[in-house]
Amino acid sequence: MNPQECAVLLVSVIASVMGQLFLKMGAAKLGKLDFAHPFNQITGIITTPELLIGLGCYGLGAIAYILLLTRVNLSVAGPSASLVYVFSVLIGFLIFKESIPLMRFMGLSFIVAGVILVVWNK
Repeated sequence: MNPQECAVLLVSVIASVMGQLFLKMGAAKLGKLDFAHPFNQITGIITTPELLIGLGCYGLGAIAYILLLTRVNLSVAGPSASLVYVFSVLIGFLIFKESIPLMRFMGLSFIVAGVILVVWNK
């Protein structure tokens, strides 16, 4: 991938991670799922600003990913998009104070190594 393609990938990944961040913040405001009152849950979803922002971020990430696919093979773009997992765990750690057990850290290391190998050009 050239620098412009890497930039588009980065926009896609960051927008998707921001989408997850805002969706988590909005979900925390909603509280636990109440199967007895589904209409109230749906109303809560469409009136919670964080959830709407999160969905908008996901939309921006999808648009950037589509633009990336116009220039990069799916066999490169798809695995590269898995960086969302890495950044999501980091956001969970930094903002929501979630722990990163050793096995999860090792898994994230494998993802990063795999992305490097996939995008590496000789």
